Amino acid sequence: MRYICSKCKKTEDVTTYKSKCDCGGLWKLQFTPPKFDKDLIDTDTWGLFRYRAFMPIVGEVWKEISLGEGMTPVIQFDEDVMLKMDYFMPTLSFKDRGAAMLIAHCKSIGVDSVVQDSSGNAGNSVAAYCAKAGIECEIFVPEGTSPKKINMIEAHNAKVNVVPGSRDHCADVCRDKVDSEKKYYANHVYNPFFYEGTKTYIYEVYEQLNRIPENIFVPLGNGTLFIGVIKGLEELLVSGLIRKMPNIIAVQSEYCDPFAKAVLNDETSPAKVTPKATMAEGIAIGIPMRGEEILEYIYKYNVEVITAPEKRILEARGMLAAKGVYCEHTTAASYAAYLKYCELKGKTSDCLISMCGAGLKSDH
Repeated sequence: MRYICSKCKKTEDVTTYKSKCDCGGLWKLQFTPPKFDKDLIDTDTWGLFRYRAFMPIVGEVWKEISLGEGMTPVIQFDEDVMLKMDYFMPTLSFKDRGAAMLIAHCKSIGVDSVVQDSSGNAGNSVAAYCAKAGIECEIFVPEGTSPKKINMIEAHNAKVNVVPGSRDHCADVCRDKVDSEKKYYANHVYNPFFYEGTKTYIYEVYEQLNRIPENIFVPLGNGTLFIGVIKGLEELLVSGLIRKMPNIIAVQSEYCDPFAKAVLNDETSPAKVTPKATMAEGIAIGIPMRGEEILEYIYKYNVEVITAPEKRILEARGMLAAKGVYCEHTTAASYAAYLKYCELKGKTSDCLISMCGAGLKSDH
């Protein structure tokens, strides 16, 4: 199993501490799982590592890392919408799927210290799993990050650096440290092991429903869940368990929409945008580092891209809460986008929306 550069196709052993190829390209993972088969699921393991037969797991180190992540329920919200309750996770966000896999990899290759940048949820998740693994952790977050998310990161004994400016600038500052101090970059965008964790979102949906819904709404900033969803669905296709891709609707903030604008103009690179302050902080990524890769998926599978109306995020959050689902603002943006989609396209049934983060994390 090796990394392969997304640009020059050079390969590198996965034990490397290099966050990217020497040419600047990001790593992909040379890993082909067996065809997905329910008989290969370890039903004695209650968590996402029940799917380890289809994941790049080395040895038994995952047992030291797991915090019980995964196996979140799918609930029927109304006659048209199902919600995948991914904030039922150890750190209250779906990022635990990727962090559990990534930190298990870090532990297996002897990493003892990591740095990472985040709008909050990924940083909290990496910090928690590093705490479990006994790995030193330093997280960079942009100003304006929810204080409660920062408090959670610090509670896991991680060092937090609050960086003035945008989310993209925060990432630049963190990467400067990675380059200058040769730190291991445990990042949810750069490191492909993270997507080997987020793809379990689709595994679980298939196991729970014995099918895949017709319409899947996926938040899209850096593409952490989006790429995982695509990978999981591709594996089900190869296995013959589904005959075609469902209709995937990627959700961006109307205040930060590089993919929406790119698709509008048939561009192969994300459009240059100037992000405005948005309640959907988790998807406010103006310069997505895997942008070209994500656009390839968008065009390959005719993914629709829709923007969530900023003025309807609190309305959507209230509608969810009124039925017992208290989510954070970025998550509510996905439901706001669904409401807009129905206004544009008409009644849309058999929809799945991820409840990515818990509401208490963004009450600020």
